[in-house]
Amino acid sequence: MALFVIADLHLSLGEDKPMDVFPGWRDYVQRLEENWRKTVSPEDTVVIAGDISWAMKLEDCKKDFAFINALPGEKLLMKGNHDYWWSTRNKIDNFLTANGFSTMKVLHNCAYRVGTRAVCGTRGWLYNSETPEDQKIVNREAGRLLASLNQAEALGGVPAVFLHYPPVYDTMECKEILQILVDRQIPDCYFGHIHGQTAAKKALKGEYRGVRMHLVSCDFAGFCPVRVEDGVPGISLEEI
Repeated sequence: MALFVIADLHLSLGEDKPMDVFPGWRDYVQRLEENWRKTVSPEDTVVIAGDISWAMKLEDCKKDFAFINALPGEKLLMKGNHDYWWSTRNKIDNFLTANGFSTMKVLHNCAYRVGTRAVCGTRGWLYNSETPEDQKIVNREAGRLLASLNQAEALGGVPAVFLHYPPVYDTMECKEILQILVDRQIPDCYFGHIHGQTAAKKALKGEYRGVRMHLVSCDFAGFCPVRVEDGVPGISLEEI
């Protein structure tokens, strides 16, 4: 029973918004499926840390969700900044059940025990939030992270935090999120959102204030789920 993570699938099987137009993303759906099936077993769990589908409405996610559901392992879905289809947890749960997507669950204001790990997290927000609107979102996301961490603590196991936004990028910090990670002595934080060689070089990878940071966006990880227990941050873009 292994734990994996990957972010930013950006699927558009039911939408006309292919990612293949971007450098390094050619045939990415096929590559993702092949790598996933080679890496993940049915008894494993994969956290998908946001930006899952380009669909605008939940009902338009069926083709993307069917693709994910058919892949090996249980999947824990998280919200990203481009998941415009995201609704309440109850509505998403009902949608998954109604469509027979039995290998998928929502990670939102909750936590799961997977082997020795307690899986928790939230979307996060911008690392340069200055406006009152942004600050309100940051505070809400910090509250969600605390709620998830509290449930993870009750489940036991070693906590691993999953975010969509990086808590640190270049010289900027999302102080509220980062401080929670530091205060709760979280050993590992996994995040996505960052794409392209230039941006990836600015994303912090490695230990920062006692927390090991791991970039797991789809292109950075070589379109292959990253095994959490190994602490592997992904494949460098130069190797792809």
